[in-house]
Amino acid sequence: MQLSVSARHGDLQAGDQALIEAKVEKLRRLFDRINAIIVTVDMKRMEKPEVEVKVSAEHAEDCVAKAEATNVIAALDLVLPKIEQQLRKLKEKRTGHRATGIKHLEPAPEAETEEE
Repeated sequence: MQLSVSARHGDLQAGDQALIEAKVEKLRRLFDRINAIIVTVDMKRMEKPEVEVKVSAEHAEDCVAKAEATNVIAALDLVLPKIEQQLRKLKEKRTGHRATGIKHLEPAPEAETEEE
């Protein structure tokens, strides 16, 4: 899996890149077939940096989410739940639409008849 962190219009602080990589790496536990994660930090407006996360997975469309906040880590904390939700929905689409086999269905309880 490729992990790319880049900044536009500025540079990331020393510990921010390592923290971003550590937090984004946890997305792999949600969906196994992730090929690449690209994180772009746009610092055009320094008072509100914008973080964009793009996740590409095998045989699926890319998941993209953006958020802005007062600092980079706060924006990352806002964007991660959005991308997690998209990955969960993608996984549910892939694995959740299978029909239940007849042998796995529980038999219906028989109606008890009251005898007088």
